Amino acid sequence: MRRSKLEMYIDILKVLAQRGPLKLTHIMYKANVNCSVLKEYLDFLIEQELVEEKTVGKKRIVYVVSEKGLKVLKYFRELKVMLPVIEDGQARIPASLY
Repeated sequence: MRRSKLEMYIDILKVLAQRGPLKLTHIMYKANVNCSVLKEYLDFLIEQELVEEKTVGKKRIVYVVSEKGLKVLKYFRELKVMLPVIEDGQARIPASLY
């Protein structure tokens, strides 16, 4: 099943939050995104100040999730818990909402 752009952004942020700082190729494999799409999405995340690009050593470029990116992940997790999730055509409502 295809992921939406939002899901891919969140997956990239999760990978960086759990394993960062990472090089482009490592993000590509861990988030399961092809290179050209990943570059486009990282550019967007950098513009939104959710990810930072850092140079390590002389040339090595790594990517790190920013504080703002961590907040977005936190809010996304909270939203996911608060809203019903539709799986296989059936809505599941978390017990906390009853």
